[in-house]
Amino acid sequence: MYVLGTAGHIDHGKSVLVHVLTGIDPDRLPEEKRRGMTIDLGFAWLKLPSGREVSIVDVPGHERLVKNMLAGAGGIDLALLIIAADEGVMPQTKEHLAILDLLKVERGIVVITKRDLVDKEGLELAVMEAEEEIKGTTLAQAPIVAVSALTGEGLPDLITAIDHLLDSTPSRIDIGKPRLAIDRVFTMKGFGTVVTGTLIDGNLRVRQEIEILPPGLRTHIRGLQTHKRKIDTALPGSRVAANLHGVLTEELERGMVITTPGWLKPTQLLDVKLRAISDLPRHIRHNMSIIFHSGASVVAGRVRLLDKEKLKAGESGWAQVRLASPVAVANGDLFVIRLPQGTIGGGEIVDIHPKRHRHFQAAIINSLKARQEGSPQDRILTILEASGPCEVEKVAVQCHLSEDEVRKELESLVQQERVVPVGQFFLSHSRWERLITEITRLIQRYHSQFPLRRGIPKEELKSRLRLPPQYFDALLQKLTEGGDLLKEGIALRLPSHSVELSPEQQAKMDAFLSALAQNPYSPPTDLSFDPELLNLLVKERKVIKTGEVVFSTSAYEEMMSRIIEHIKRHGKITIAEARNLFNSSRKYVMPLLYYLDEQKITRRVGDERVLR
Repeated sequence: MYVLGTAGHIDHGKSVLVHVLTGIDPDRLPEEKRRGMTIDLGFAWLKLPSGREVSIVDVPGHERLVKNMLAGAGGIDLALLIIAADEGVMPQTKEHLAILDLLKVERGIVVITKRDLVDKEGLELAVMEAEEEIKGTTLAQAPIVAVSALTGEGLPDLITAIDHLLDSTPSRIDIGKPRLAIDRVFTMKGFGTVVTGTLIDGNLRVRQEIEILPPGLRTHIRGLQTHKRKIDTALPGSRVAANLHGVLTEELERGMVITTPGWLKPTQLLDVKLRAISDLPRHIRHNMSIIFHSGASVVAGRVRLLDKEKLKAGESGWAQVRLASPVAVANGDLFVIRLPQGTIGGGEIVDIHPKRHRHFQAAIINSLKARQEGSPQDRILTILEASGPCEVEKVAVQCHLSEDEVRKELESLVQQERVVPVGQFFLSHSRWERLITEITRLIQRYHSQFPLRRGIPKEELKSRLRLPPQYFDALLQKLTEGGDLLKEGIALRLPSHSVELSPEQQAKMDAFLSALAQNPYSPPTDLSFDPELLNLLVKERKVIKTGEVVFSTSAYEEMMSRIIEHIKRHGKITIAEARNLFNSSRKYVMPLLYYLDEQKITRRVGDERVLR
């Protein structure tokens, strides 16, 4: 499915031509009928001799309505640039052509209308003027066809030219991320809210759950139509009317985008490649207030130049656009910026969620160049370098590629050792090396600070690295399976680390264990002992720490066994009975019983303990 769009000055015959070609009057509003001019977008469709059916978007030509023209120009595959033979190129002809050039519309036909109003010499002059005007634009090679809607002369040639151009027009790509930029909202009796737009980047289906952005409304599609025919699935590149469930027309407006939930996040800051039009009336200055157009959205904003102080006519540069309100756009989308006086430039969106940049940062400029101009692999590497670990879906969104394409390129990059897979995540090789260096530094510092500990607790390392839990777990699995880290319980250590006691430390430890053994059920609690040595003994299960009382492991196991045996025989045990059992005191028995409760061995019932 393809979309044709008209462009040109007011009253040059755009709507009349569409009516004659299709039999459909695109002027639908009463005011349009009364004034004889297109005010808003009009829509029609045409079946070509080849059997193709194409949609036609008819746009207004009045200078005050260029924003309406832009709402329809963003999704077209082929432009019909309309120039009246009796008037020639006019101001809105120039602006519409500049817009088509900025939006990279490379296929088009220059249609000289009203040929019946001029003689042969006048027609030749109109053709020559048109040829001169399209030089240096994306429509420089466009065929020129002269027609008369009144007499029908030239119309068969125009239809043939359209069919011929569409032979070489590629179909819209399907990356599985459908977007329908809403350009009309209305209520249809018996159906409710209906929106229309041109569908790009994926399919939409009846009963499919959708999200409407920027507001984030969730609903589903009740019905779909193309050219007033009911369909179950809408394909990329088609003009679509979607009947929405449970959404009021007052909640919707032109410029909102229908898509599948979860993947597209509205933004107010954009990195862009910006080009000034060739007949720019004044320079584009840093921090200039502008009106931003992309798809069907229109938002006020400011443009911040990154590599120049100002952009002169025909110049290109890198910029950030700060918008007054969010828009739902994707990397690779095209845009136009205007002032109230007219169009001044446009270009391509390179990053929809950048950080704020300063002027003249070479690294930033190089990164943006790689994103826009590089191969798919270059773009993927740039994104992984800037964003850190990413899943396939996130990379696909930022690269504006299908997930299958991204998987294929990532597989190649992994084989080239330029990308490292970590579970379902990927990161650039340079980021991987920096991450390993940081992990090694953190653990080495921990080993130096606590040489008697087996390693850093897993949760402490995760906190210091500030990584998402899912990614940290995948990273840990990769590092332990590869032998880069060793895991002992909840501790992580480098393979080179081992606990080694000095003779003095060993002597202190032996003395402490000997003191515990002298009175195992009532061990001394006033011993001054190194907390790190005690922690090592606990880790090695040589002692059991129950609150403030430390028992040797052998004493603890014997006491636990005797308490369990007592409960089995009597059904319960009290503090007094436990005290008498070991000829000890509450000072030692109570911490022991609380510890057994914590270990889920016993359970307290009033002043007694029973087995769990």
